[in-house]
Amino acid sequence: METIAIERWKRTFKYMRLFLWLAFVASLLCTLTIAGLIIFAKWKGPPPLAVPQSTIFYAEDGTKIGENHYGGKRYWIKLSDMSQHAIEATIAIEDRKFFDHYGFDLKRIAGAIVADIKAMKKVQGASTITQQYARNLFLSYEKTWWRKIQEALYTIQLEANYEKNDILEGYLNTIYYGHGIYGIEAAANFYFGKSARDLTVAEAAMLAGIPKGPSYYSPLVDMERAKKRQRIVLHSMVEAKFLSEKEAEKAANEPLHFSNGEHMKTKTIAPYFQDAVKQMLKTTLGFDEETIEMGGLRVYTTLDVDMQAIAEAKVKETIHSQSNIQVALVAMEPKTGEIKALVGGRDYEKSPFNRATQAERQPGSTFKPFLYYVALQHGFTPSTLLRSEPTTFTLEDGSTYAPRNFNNYYANDTITLAQAIALSDNVYAVKTHLLLGQDKLVAIAKQLGITSKLKQVPSLALGTSPVKVMDMASAYSIIANGGKKVEPVFIKKVTNFEGKVLYEQQSSDEQILDPALAFVTTHLMTGMFDPSLNDYASVTGQSIMSRMTRPYAGKSGTTKTDSWMIGFTPQLVTAVWTGYDRDETIDRTDEKQYAKHIWVNFMEDSLRGRKVATFEPPEGVVGVYVDPHSGELATTACPTKRLSYYVVGTEPTDYCKDHPAEKKKKKKKKEKDSWLKRLFDWF
Repeated sequence: METIAIERWKRTFKYMRLFLWLAFVASLLCTLTIAGLIIFAKWKGPPPLAVPQSTIFYAEDGTKIGENHYGGKRYWIKLSDMSQHAIEATIAIEDRKFFDHYGFDLKRIAGAIVADIKAMKKVQGASTITQQYARNLFLSYEKTWWRKIQEALYTIQLEANYEKNDILEGYLNTIYYGHGIYGIEAAANFYFGKSARDLTVAEAAMLAGIPKGPSYYSPLVDMERAKKRQRIVLHSMVEAKFLSEKEAEKAANEPLHFSNGEHMKTKTIAPYFQDAVKQMLKTTLGFDEETIEMGGLRVYTTLDVDMQAIAEAKVKETIHSQSNIQVALVAMEPKTGEIKALVGGRDYEKSPFNRATQAERQPGSTFKPFLYYVALQHGFTPSTLLRSEPTTFTLEDGSTYAPRNFNNYYANDTITLAQAIALSDNVYAVKTHLLLGQDKLVAIAKQLGITSKLKQVPSLALGTSPVKVMDMASAYSIIANGGKKVEPVFIKKVTNFEGKVLYEQQSSDEQILDPALAFVTTHLMTGMFDPSLNDYASVTGQSIMSRMTRPYAGKSGTTKTDSWMIGFTPQLVTAVWTGYDRDETIDRTDEKQYAKHIWVNFMEDSLRGRKVATFEPPEGVVGVYVDPHSGELATTACPTKRLSYYVVGTEPTDYCKDHPAEKKKKKKKKEKDSWLKRLFDWF
């Protein structure tokens, strides 16, 4: 018996030793595995914390004009910008030992397992904040063992490479709160119409209770369930020593005022402008589509919301509601190229096609200022005379071209260059174009930023090659600013959601036109509003002059299918086009005037209250009074005089021969009679 007992003891000891050995090996393997995982996590480095974030667009004054949601509104804010109540409520209900564990709460896991076994189903979760954050960042919500393993690996990687506050910040910015809302900032805005930094205890507890079941605990779905959940959160905050019983009770009874998401339902401002901004982000700044749509960019644009509202209002007021005619408007600051307002059509919802940046239409006579700038370069002056009469031009290939003036009106005499642009004389323009050589106009147009293909033909002087409204606004800006190169600027600055600057606009100071010639061209363009230049027809700005309260320069343009008005002050250039999308003829008289009326009403309202700026001549320019019809120096006999500007040395030196000054008659001096003769006469 004794021998049997000893044998039994030996076997027991042997099994115990084997068990201890296996336990040691298992512990060693477990330790090595954990150590290996930590070393691997450190070696692999910190995982990216970027998640889809709403890209937000701002006007120049900071007004939010739009955003990309990518299926949900997301705004990233720093932990320091969150209400302490929101932080504490979340920790209390989700992971009370968050700052004490290394990603896994073993005691909580064990408790959850016991609870699940007792209930014979899954009734209690054990995921820590870090585990939930790992799931939000990298994983789907499928319930598989492989996903659980991945979740554990990502959890270790997060804990090994990031501070607890970084993890908590990321979690609070990515957790789902229902109704397409992600993150505490978006949730605070959606439910309470305020920032996360301003949440009260009651509000924070209400929000902290939602993520467990966003569609179930949303106060907008079932207030009773949401209030019960809020009380559970408040009780957890008491247990975690974040609140006293009295404070929790007060918060539970506090009335809550919900915004029902109305605070976030902002009307999209300037949708055509925003489309152009997105295109600029992609093509010019090099951001990819994914980053633009959900990269959390903060895009600070050049838009002036007041000017934009005026532009849209003037379009609506001017064009008859039953008309199918379309419109494009671009307002640009000439010194910087910054776009202040943009209209790409009458209704973005019906037609998002951007006629301001995408459409190419015949510019008509708005192309003439480019031609006359080149003419000034090659010896023309505002006083250069050419005949305005029906003319047939025989071209080098033997073909003929016979341009016509509007309504077939001609001077049948000579007119000055100043009159030619003011009256929009087509014969004068074509003569000038052919005298200079047809390549000259193409070259200057390209230099001014016209990107469309231009046909080198006689009719190019009359604007027969289609161009973009945006390009025309930019080209006019170069003339308006004295010849400095500008390109359309939509974006001043781009940052990421953390405020890091990714792009900032740099100004250019490149001079591409002669300042003196640019000014003379500008002054020529004031002529369309000067009745002293009336001749065989009225100046082309006659119909809108009565509404003008400040000096403007500009040029209108009309073709069978297009109507244009482009003009400026030193502060603002605006280009307006109207026409039909399918190149229908504009037959109605009122429709032919839409562009001019929109332009003048927009300019007047946009500049109201701003200083009246005049066009100041630069060095190398001299102003003299001339007879508007002869282009020669005005005499006292000239019925009208006009101050005209010339490059120094090109101003006229002869006086007007049509109205020569009257010569003053010299009074004959009476000879003094001698005293002797006077004496005889007396007798």
